[in-house]
Amino acid sequence: MTPLQQNRDGAAIRHAVQKLLRCPARHRLLVLLSDGRPLDGEYGEEYALEDTRMALREARQQGISPFCLTIDQQASSYLKRMYGDVQYLVLDNILTLPERLPRVYQRLTGRS
Repeated sequence: MTPLQQNRDGAAIRHAVQKLLRCPARHRLLVLLSDGRPLDGEYGEEYALEDTRMALREARQQGISPFCLTIDQQASSYLKRMYGDVQYLVLDNILTLPERLPRVYQRLTGRS
């Protein structure tokens, strides 16, 4: 898996939030699997980051806990800006996703 362009994370987050709000649940998690920065043509660097950050803020205000898993090794600078200090994980190897995802879920929900 390698980073590509052509994704509008803000729109995808808002769409997923609307679907999650229709589901009764004790915990509502929105887990994004990302290959890199949210970019798509005129949905450029600064606007894309701010739109994604706003969509994540809106999700949290509606009781949804967003979390990002990415393979982008340079992601910390922009993910910290969008997600905060602890709401993301940079994977050094995508093949570790199956073993790490249950631990992420346990951490986010407080379940063991």
